[in-house]
Amino acid sequence: MISLENVSKAYGARLALQPATIGFSRGRTTVLIGPSGCGKSTLLRMIVGLVRPDTGRVVVGGETLTAANLERVRHAAGYMIQDGGLFPHLTARDNVTLLARHLRKSAAFIDERVRELSTLAGIPADALTRYPQQLSGGQRQRVGLMRALMLDPPLLLLDEPLGALDPVTRYELQNELKSIFARLAKTVVMVTHDMGEAAYFADELVLMREGRVVQRGALDDFTERPADAYVGDFMRAQRAPTVQIP
Repeated sequence: MISLENVSKAYGARLALQPATIGFSRGRTTVLIGPSGCGKSTLLRMIVGLVRPDTGRVVVGGETLTAANLERVRHAAGYMIQDGGLFPHLTARDNVTLLARHLRKSAAFIDERVRELSTLAGIPADALTRYPQQLSGGQRQRVGLMRALMLDPPLLLLDEPLGALDPVTRYELQNELKSIFARLAKTVVMVTHDMGEAAYFADELVLMREGRVVQRGALDDFTERPADAYVGDFMRAQRAPTVQIP
C-alpha cells in the first residue's frame, strides 16, 4: 500500500534520512523505533506529505505523491500526533469534524460518524462540547484518534501518540488502540521510542539509527538475530518487561 523508493532528506548539512527504500503492507501495523533524531518521524511525515523528499518518491495507494494530488491522497490517511494536536480555539467536536466540514460532507454523515467514533474511542457526548484545555490528556488523545478516523481512511499514521501521557493512562490507551487496530483492520504506521510499546503493537518492527534502517522484522528477529551490535545494545537498553533479551 505504501512504498518509499530511494527517499532521502537533508536539513542544511544535516542528513536527517539517508537514501532508503521501504514498503508497508496493507492491513498490518508497522512500528518505527529508534532514538531521537534517527529519522523515524521524518519518514512518517513523508508518507503524509508534510515533508518532501530530496530524492526518490513516495507512493501511497498506487499513486506517487505530487503537488497536484497531495491534498486528495492525504485524505486517505488519518494522522495522529502527541497530545492529539488539537486546535485550542475549537471544541473537541469541531476538531473532529473540521476536515469533513471543509469537504462539505452532509450533516447527516457527520452526525452519524461522530456517534460511531465517540463510541469507538470511549468519549462521552458532553466531552465533545469542551475545548482541548478542558480535557484530560487521555481524552485529547481519544479526540485526536476520532479526528484521524473521521473520513474512515484506509491508512492510519501515528507519531508518538501516547508519549505525553502518564503511565496508567498510557497503559489504558495502549490496550484500547490495539483493540481498535484489530477491529478496523487499517494499515497502521506508528512511531515510538519505547521498545515495549513497539513490541506490543507491531506486526513488524523497523529500527532506525542516524537516518537509516538498521533492522526490520518481527520481535524475535531483534532478540535472537540482531543485525549488528547496536541492535543488541538498543534492545538491552530498553529493559522492557515485554522484551526478553537472551
